[in-house]
Amino acid sequence: MAVEGSTITSRIKNLLRSPSIKLRRSKPGNRREDLSSKVTLEKVLGITVSGGRGLACDPRSGLVAYPAGCVVVLFNPRKHKQHHILNSSRKTITALAFSPDGKYLVTGESGHMPAVRVWDVAERSQVAELQEHKYGVACVAFSPSAKYIVSVGYQHDMIVNVWAWKKNIVVASNKVSSRVTAVSFSEDCSYFVTAGNRHIKFWYLDDSKTSKVNATVPLLGRSGLLGELRNNLFTDVACGRGKKADSTFCITSSGLLCEFSDRRLLDKWVELRNTDSFTTTVAHCISVSQDYIFCGCADGTVRLFNPSNLHFLTTLPRPHALGTDIASVTEASRLFSGVANAKYPDTIALTYDPANQWLSCVYNDHSIYVWDVRDPKKVGKVYSALYHSSCVWSVEVYPEVKDSNQACLPPSSFITCSSDNTIRLWNTESSGVHGSTLHRNILSNDLIKIIYVDGNTQALLDTELPGGEKADASLMDPRVGIRSVCVSPNGQHLASGDRMGTLRVHELHSLSEMLKVEAHDSEILCLEYSKPDTGLKLLASASRDRLIHVLDAGREYSLQQTLDEHSSAITAVKFAASDGQVRMISCGADKSIYFRTAQKSGDGVQFTRTHHVVRKTTLYDMDVEPSWKYTAIGCQDRNVRIFNISSGKQKKLFKGSQGEDGTLIKVQTDPSGIYIATSCSDKNLSIFDFSSGECVATMFGHSGECILNT
Repeated sequence: MAVEGSTITSRIKNLLRSPSIKLRRSKPGNRREDLSSKVTLEKVLGITVSGGRGLACDPRSGLVAYPAGCVVVLFNPRKHKQHHILNSSRKTITALAFSPDGKYLVTGESGHMPAVRVWDVAERSQVAELQEHKYGVACVAFSPSAKYIVSVGYQHDMIVNVWAWKKNIVVASNKVSSRVTAVSFSEDCSYFVTAGNRHIKFWYLDDSKTSKVNATVPLLGRSGLLGELRNNLFTDVACGRGKKADSTFCITSSGLLCEFSDRRLLDKWVELRNTDSFTTTVAHCISVSQDYIFCGCADGTVRLFNPSNLHFLTTLPRPHALGTDIASVTEASRLFSGVANAKYPDTIALTYDPANQWLSCVYNDHSIYVWDVRDPKKVGKVYSALYHSSCVWSVEVYPEVKDSNQACLPPSSFITCSSDNTIRLWNTESSGVHGSTLHRNILSNDLIKIIYVDGNTQALLDTELPGGEKADASLMDPRVGIRSVCVSPNGQHLASGDRMGTLRVHELHSLSEMLKVEAHDSEILCLEYSKPDTGLKLLASASRDRLIHVLDAGREYSLQQTLDEHSSAITAVKFAASDGQVRMISCGADKSIYFRTAQKSGDGVQFTRTHHVVRKTTLYDMDVEPSWKYTAIGCQDRNVRIFNISSGKQKKLFKGSQGEDGTLIKVQTDPSGIYIATSCSDKNLSIFDFSSGECVATMFGHSGECILNT
């Protein structure tokens, strides 16, 4: 990420490198002219794709587009570089498609009164906003002439719209009674086909009528003749190309590849399973070219068929198995060597680049692979990347270690934890990985290690279905997931707390688990190591069960004290040293702030309460500024409250958000003490002058609540 201005602190620059961020000046004439008003995105660590509607390829340039929250990632597989389009509405992007010439990209979004937006790909700017849907857009597509865009709403919306998008009018519209999962235009632009639950429908466009009439006309649709397959869920559809331009191909969730003739008649179908040594019971996505039909199926399978006769050709290699130690996959042979009884993620989206003959696939563990399929019998991997498959709860930057030989991770590394029950170690620098246990692997350019806390591979899979629906909730344990992480100041240990209340400590040099204890009865919301300047080596864990445990990290994490003063969930706990005393401050949903002072004894350290402050609002997060004189607390009423740590008195209060909605979720001061960053549930980030409370910058890019770390 490039930041203009030279006087801004390096740590603020690191903050601005957070994924999916765009910076804008808070108001004209702001006195802090050294803070940039222009930021370009460098990396988006994430992907949110539901079915084949969330992946697209420009057939001319080979550019691949996929959504990551409210950001569209424009990825060049050849150069391994990204550019990004940010949706200023902050609504999650649910579907996208390129225009035939690759100049424009159309997106659909979720949420109340969603818009269909058209973007200039080169400028990455919005050129049209089309708003008629009410509840969400399930799929979008450009016509081959690029004159029209078709959009289909979610099931409760039940609308199919055909837009003359340059005029911003709906030229034809109709209702559908079924949930639609996909749409595809015929090559001659005379009709398009929608697929869904017990639904294959051909919609016909009379260009002579739609061009002359400025009002919306009824869209003529005729159902496909499904015969004995009428009760199937059709998950994806693609109209034929070249010699098969009169045919329409679709797949069913039960694992059938079907072909419809130009008379809407179900001509033939074949089973995707039992065609080789693999068995497939579910099919998710399809892509059709003149030479191949690609079918994305369960268990990481992609099968190739001949469009002229539906004969099976081959099966592509599968991605990494669930639970793979990616740090050990340093050679290509490891990827293609099968593992007995291994489980693989489902292929949920794919798109074909006919120019380079590359197939891009997204799997439901949120990994993406680009395969070279020039020779279907000898497929190679061009690119791959792995991301968290569920909510990211915490991010920690690896500390700067004075002696580089003692560092367990390379500089600029950071650590994340997620509801997918993994802890992931990242490094986005292009240089080699320091240390004997970690090496660059062939599965990801930036992910260097995944720590799986147990053998539950089901948590690695995204359960969201196309249309925003969820899979069977009984398959997922809602308490699974890592809620918080913290790295010891010397960079040697990594503490983590999960949603079951289990505390784990990993030794980072060997990445081995050195401690596992059921410390709490509920999820651990906060972990905090004491800094070396305190003279103590303590770890505090705070939980929804209203307890704080203080452990001595220098004595094999022996329990020093348990504090039970809070009457509700504890949201934050911090250590500080002021006036020659070691302090511990905690706040929580009981609207209380407790200030405690350490008392050394023969058995260790005991904290006693010195101040108790109550406010009229829930307290969500807290940070201590570098001088350790003050603590800043983010509150439900969107205010930041600053307290003197020694006296417990409130020093100041200022608005921590520019908006009038939401609550402050996270606060973080930078190491210089000049700035404080806030994250609000209205999906905005802000940076304030710590002394004056003046807002110097606001940012957006996330489609949900966001976490902070500097």
